[in-house]
Amino acid sequence: MSDRAEVDRLVMETLRHYGRIDILINNAGVMSVGDEPAMQLEDYEKSLQTHFWGPYYTINAVLPYMKAQSSGRIVNISSIGGKISVPHMLPYSAGKFALVGLSEGMHSTLRKEGVKVTTVVPGLMRTGSPRNVTVKGAHEEEYAWFKIADSLPFSSMDPERAAVKILMACRRGDAALILTLSAKLMTALHGLFPGFTGQVLSTVTRFLPESQNTTAKKGYEVESAASQNALTESTDEQAYRNNEY
Repeated sequence: MSDRAEVDRLVMETLRHYGRIDILINNAGVMSVGDEPAMQLEDYEKSLQTHFWGPYYTINAVLPYMKAQSSGRIVNISSIGGKISVPHMLPYSAGKFALVGLSEGMHSTLRKEGVKVTTVVPGLMRTGSPRNVTVKGAHEEEYAWFKIADSLPFSSMDPERAAVKILMACRRGDAALILTLSAKLMTALHGLFPGFTGQVLSTVTRFLPESQNTTAKKGYEVESAASQNALTESTDEQAYRNNEY
């Protein structure tokens, strides 16, 4: 979806086959985990290309047809990282913040033309995807904290349950949907007390591993005893279930 020509080709093929486009769901994502000094320009460019420009291309490709039929649903799946900048995930948050701004603006702009845009802000999803994240810095330590956080039941959600909620929000044409209780609480707290949440996140950052190592590795390449334990078994099971291997 980061290739504009490919996006245009896909839209035209869809129109030839079905005759119309009623729903567009933007759900692509790339994730880099690591200390800020370990991140490079390419990490930010890749994040923005995937999280902002990709959805921008697809939206612009389908909009003329949705406007012509005076109807359509667009769902942009961002992240809690698009509302609160998550420590050691700065390129990811930069891209997701950009998507939230685009999506919320599109909602207010396009509603009068019959096109309803929904911004989805999930917390962590139990999809098994941590093994495919890009890890920089102190590889094993970075991956361990991320995988454990993804595995905790109070901070993550089952993807099937999330999918049902997203489809219901799409059908209703909701402006926004925040998934997981922790994401709702964090978003509300940050909206009311941004200075406080900034202090909390700064404190969290002090406990995360420091490193300027720019070498990129995949999560599955840096598994350790810390990332393979009873807490993370559910994430490994979901990885098999969702074809993350």
